Amino acid sequence: MNFEVERKARVEKIEEIIHRFLPEEVGYQKTVMEAMNYSILAGGKRLRPMLMEETFHLFGGQDHELLEPFMVAIEMIHTYSLVHDDLPAMDNDEYRRGRKTTHVVYGEAMAILAGDGLLNLAFETAAKAFQSISAKTEVEELKQYKRVAKAIKTMAEKAGIYGMIGGQVVDIQMNSALKDREQLDFMYRLKTGALIEASMMIGAIIAGANEDEISRIEEIAGDIGLAFQIRDDILDVISSQEVLGKPVHSDEKNRKTTYVSIMDLNGADNEVMAISKHALNIFETLPYRNEYLKVLINTLITRKN
Repeated sequence: MNFEVERKARVEKIEEIIHRFLPEEVGYQKTVMEAMNYSILAGGKRLRPMLMEETFHLFGGQDHELLEPFMVAIEMIHTYSLVHDDLPAMDNDEYRRGRKTTHVVYGEAMAILAGDGLLNLAFETAAKAFQSISAKTEVEELKQYKRVAKAIKTMAEKAGIYGMIGGQVVDIQMNSALKDREQLDFMYRLKTGALIEASMMIGAIIAGANEDEISRIEEIAGDIGLAFQIRDDILDVISSQEVLGKPVHSDEKNRKTTYVSIMDLNGADNEVMAISKHALNIFETLPYRNEYLKVLINTLITRKN
């Protein structure tokens, strides 16, 4: 398997799906649609919808039309969080994915509204999965309804105050005061890990995985999210804006506590390896195989951007 060829093909497919669900830029309020589309079409790895889809395939999912609205919805939520994260009141970044951030192009007020719009549109989009439910029997139809409802509930919980938003709160209020790894892990598992957990859990849920399998997927995804964020800490120190697509050394500028600041670069790198290995060990306990997903998880360990 040529991983890079496979990855590009998957990203192209995800981009096509995203385009189908984007708002048309019309009406008196079209500026906010333009800002929303500008934000979500800035590119990126499309990691979350990709993890969702590959987890869906891992469990032998068949109803892909039920999954697609969630693939787009999770990317909308991720994008809105970046739009708000870049605002002057937050990280005050001018570049994201190699181009000007939304608030620089459209102004702060419209960027706030674009983020709000993406969050609301995410749940409108996810709810469209109900319209795609189609089964030969009433029993199977009921199962599909329950899976879609459970997926929406999971997405809401992981994006909210007990998930990503909660992590952002800790980041804003406590970051420079964080003293140990336990506190930092709590923030990272919510701020970054929660949406990755939602992505993989929703893939498993829509595919029909059982509760034990969903629980193991949640643990795997939590480890992936933590390792991913620690790798971000490392890249903020060793990378460049050209490679990373956003400003580097911003953690130091904003006096943020990171894995690099509580240990050295080598120690942070060792943590990424150990956490990722733990995730892969759990992955191997599942009675299913998806070689691409396994390689994707491995690739996140050594990513350059």
